[in-house]
Amino acid sequence: MKRQATSLFQKQQVIDSLKQSFAKLNPAIMIKNPIMFTVEVSTIIMLFVSIYSLYSTSQGSFIYNTLVFITLFVTLLFANFAEAIAEARGKAQADSLRKTREETPAKLIVGNKCKTVSSSMLKKGDVFECTVGDIIPSDGEIIDGLASIDESAITGESAPVIRESGGDKSSVTGGTRVLSDTIRVKVTTQPGESFLDKMISLVEGASRQKTPNEIALTILLAAFTLVFIIVCITLKPFADYTGTVITIASFISLFVCLIPTTIGGLLSAIGIAGMDRALRANVITKSGKAVETAGDVDTLLLDKTGTITIGNRKATKFYPAPGVTNETFVTACMQSSVSDSTPEGKSIVELGSKSGVKNVKVINSGDVLINFTAETRSSGVNLKDGTEIRKGAYDAIRKIVESAGNEFPKETENLIVQISGNGGTPLVVCVNKSVAGVIELQDIIKPGIHERFERLRKMGVKTVMVTGDNPLTAEYIANIAGVDDFIAEAKPEDKMEYIKKEQMSGKLVAMMGDGTNDAPALAQANVGVAMNSGTQAAKEAGNMVDLDNDPTKLIEIVEIGKQLLMTRGTLTTFSIANDVAKYFAIVPALFMLSIPSLSAINIMRLHSPESAILSAIIFNALIIPILIPLALKGVSYKPIGASALLRRNLLIYGLGGVIVPFIGIKILDMFIGLFF
Repeated sequence: MKRQATSLFQKQQVIDSLKQSFAKLNPAIMIKNPIMFTVEVSTIIMLFVSIYSLYSTSQGSFIYNTLVFITLFVTLLFANFAEAIAEARGKAQADSLRKTREETPAKLIVGNKCKTVSSSMLKKGDVFECTVGDIIPSDGEIIDGLASIDESAITGESAPVIRESGGDKSSVTGGTRVLSDTIRVKVTTQPGESFLDKMISLVEGASRQKTPNEIALTILLAAFTLVFIIVCITLKPFADYTGTVITIASFISLFVCLIPTTIGGLLSAIGIAGMDRALRANVITKSGKAVETAGDVDTLLLDKTGTITIGNRKATKFYPAPGVTNETFVTACMQSSVSDSTPEGKSIVELGSKSGVKNVKVINSGDVLINFTAETRSSGVNLKDGTEIRKGAYDAIRKIVESAGNEFPKETENLIVQISGNGGTPLVVCVNKSVAGVIELQDIIKPGIHERFERLRKMGVKTVMVTGDNPLTAEYIANIAGVDDFIAEAKPEDKMEYIKKEQMSGKLVAMMGDGTNDAPALAQANVGVAMNSGTQAAKEAGNMVDLDNDPTKLIEIVEIGKQLLMTRGTLTTFSIANDVAKYFAIVPALFMLSIPSLSAINIMRLHSPESAILSAIIFNALIIPILIPLALKGVSYKPIGASALLRRNLLIYGLGGVIVPFIGIKILDMFIGLFF
């Protein structure tokens, strides 16, 4: 089960965030955000101006200056609250994870004996043993045994999973519980560096660093701030020339309203919330950059099995050989499969039952089950009456048939080519070393996967299917699923070469993997998503880890990344558009008395200079908390082209960013005008 969605503003989180809003007023913290730091400096100046206005009215009344000071101070608190509430949501996730990292006893293997020690004493390279009911004390790789593991404490999924030594499912995570059997695990991390420790650190924001796009935007906004400082300074000689008296409060109010305070106050919250949304999708990101990069991905590499297809081939049709009746052939197929525990074997029995063949029993006394091996590439049964039934790959069965001096029917060969051409896998059956027919196995395409690929295509993302199938089968499945390209008979180096080729043409590439052989490609990809069930090498090579081990999660990650980028872009557009309305509110108010012709741009017909300035800075403060839910949840994302997306954002957030302040400032002015 996924982690339950929680409301944006829980009572305790709000209380803690309000406290943090004051703590973040520390200049050493504020200076990391140049825009809000200049607002803090302006607030301090207004504090002194307010005190001065108690003794002199040359800078305006005490009440007016105090209201400006309070409004600027509240603006700072709102901006700090936006960041604090985003961090509080991450800390809540961390507290939940920390409960799974209780001090756990570990059965350390010393020589041939088990010694119980604290989990904190385990070092990289140590080997410990876990039996039924034990909590795994540290991250590691199973070196001996197989067990059913309850990973619900980490993934939120209640269904147990199988982990075993020697394969791509050998990795175990500290804090999970062994449900069956006994395993020996080699520790792969140092104390304090476990996967769970990294998760806690990341979701708390302790390891969060600004992403390249975030840094670039911060620099751009800082440049805007510098420009408006120069603009405001040059107004002084212009005011002196026209004989206009402009108070310090008016200058500061104009400056604070013109700089992009809205996005400056929300920028950190947007980045933190992006990582939080990834975590709620059960994806741990090693940095905010990984989520951001996912939003810019051009090419997506997806494994066929388990991602595009359900993962297990199913029997879809029986084709008897010439001279063999359908009932005889189906009976032979079921006899060879009734004790076959593989998904393919079970599907053959299921299909046979639907065709009307009944009463095929599990191996009787005297029958001998022949298991599949990589060498024979076939399986089957030797019945006690001397009948031998084998089913397997075309070339393996052909070898059995021809070695006995029997002929392989031409009709069956043609049928095999036809099945392969339709994307299926032919499973040939022989009885007493004579061909009895062919079972058609088909990969079952996951429901809705074609629509998801179409959604990605609209985003401008190219999808590439990676499969070990032959080119003919791969092409058929690629066409049915709707992917843009495919890599057939893929080897690890093929993935690597494809990624490098795409990157050399300027593309950003994402892929998912779980095995050690995937590690080089995961490291090479711009976004590498490793499955939590995979090997330690894969998890270290990728820059994300999917706790659900869901191969289709890569598609969701791309959407989360794009939503992050779009949220940042749209709120930046809205913030800058806001400045237009504030300009039309404050500038006419400052110079209208000395330059009456400026009344033409006083299109809001504001009550007085004082009410105009107060209305503008109060709106400037209030818009930040109003937009906090949008920053945390993210702007609703729709898979449309870049140009269409740009037009949509300019219309909604650009035009809206101009119109909304006009309305808001006018409403505030109507109220404030009653007092000023």
